Amino acid sequence: MSDLKEKLKSFLLLFFDKTFLKFILVGVVNTLFGTAIMFGFYNLLHLSYWISSAANYFFASILSYFLNKHFTFKNTEKGKGTLIRFALEISVCYLIAYGAAKPLARLVLSGASKTVRENVAMLVGMGLFVILNYIGQRFFAFADKRAEDK
Repeated sequence: MSDLKEKLKSFLLLFFDKTFLKFILVGVVNTLFGTAIMFGFYNLLHLSYWISSAANYFFASILSYFLNKHFTFKNTEKGKGTLIRFALEISVCYLIAYGAAKPLARLVLSGASKTVRENVAMLVGMGLFVILNYIGQRFFAFADKRAEDK
């Protein structure tokens, strides 16, 4: 049992360190920025669920790339590799999170209006995206490639 506790502690320390706190801080900024775009596009401009949520991630991802690369993960890698991994990671996380959120909201809120279901789906998608995105950025997009070369 003690060995299991130690493994759990090591696992938790791997995720919940100062890098995680920086990621959350950047995430708050990105969330405020992206949420304003997404709900503004959907509710004020009356654009579709997919266009509104995609606009959120397109514009917020640009901000996220620079803040997370330089502030959160202090990634010094040069070239296009980091940008390509980041774009791939963001795209996969977006498709999984929002692709799962919409049918889930439709199922759970079957009696609600389409607008309510899609607004709830966007909120659920945001939550799923945050979890997937942290894992993807930390261990794929901005992973320290120098440590792997040693």
